[in-house]
Amino acid sequence: MTHRTVRRGPATHTHPAPGSAPEPILRIHDAQLRFGRRVVWHGLDLDVSPGEFIAVLGPNGSGKTSLLKVLLGQNRLHSGSAEIAGHPVRSGSRAVGYVPQQRGVDPQTPLRARDLVRLGIDGDRWGLGLPSRKITAQVDRLLASVGALDYADAPVGTLSGGELQRLRLAQALASDPRVLLCDEPLLSLDITHQHLVARLLDEQRRERDTAILFVTHEINPILPYVDRVLYIVGGHFLVGCPHEVITTAALTRLYGYPVEVVEAAGRLLIVGGDDEGAHHPAQDGSAA
Repeated sequence: MTHRTVRRGPATHTHPAPGSAPEPILRIHDAQLRFGRRVVWHGLDLDVSPGEFIAVLGPNGSGKTSLLKVLLGQNRLHSGSAEIAGHPVRSGSRAVGYVPQQRGVDPQTPLRARDLVRLGIDGDRWGLGLPSRKITAQVDRLLASVGALDYADAPVGTLSGGELQRLRLAQALASDPRVLLCDEPLLSLDITHQHLVARLLDEQRRERDTAILFVTHEINPILPYVDRVLYIVGGHFLVGCPHEVITTAALTRLYGYPVEVVEAAGRLLIVGGDDEGAHHPAQDGSAA
């Protein structure tokens, strides 16, 4: 099994000293992930700079979510290495924030919006958190940063999908993470809320220099903010700028059969080979 890689330099929004490059905040070197005899991907190399926005694309089963689980310390590499902030990845690292796939909440859940966000601050501790002005102020700042103050005291079970996703983003940002992992955070959101979440993430990485790995089947809402794309198909991968990777020629080579990239009404559509599991950004379900 081989891989093909398109390289590029650091993200354009960083400002290293002349003649130098920023030290990567996330490093993956010669990484192989396998489950039993099945190799998901191998030989994966990726250095991510502070503040860089990386879109992770590919069909179902290509190992996109599995990659995030490696960085969360939930999946172990078969070989190679993965480091965040100079340390091997581990479960529970506060250097890592995580925005999960959109999912509903039981209407009877006895939790307010601000309580959900607070879990990102002290949810890893035993027992109920005691009242604290400092923590209350921190929660309010997080709620304000994602535009959720208006429903801070509303029960989470009464909120819309877009409102809940703002809260999950605030919760993920509570530890001021160096790296933010996002797993299909736009699923089930309407176009307005998709663009809102994308803008919030872009603001966070620019203001806080947070690196973002964003797993998605729908690149169009985040395309204006993406620095590079990691595209995984059948254990192979491409890494590069969107205009280098998301092309008919590049994806045809990656898939190993004809795939066409079409631009229509300002949107990119990737079509071809349904029976082979080709990638259709606007139609596929959750990633694996």
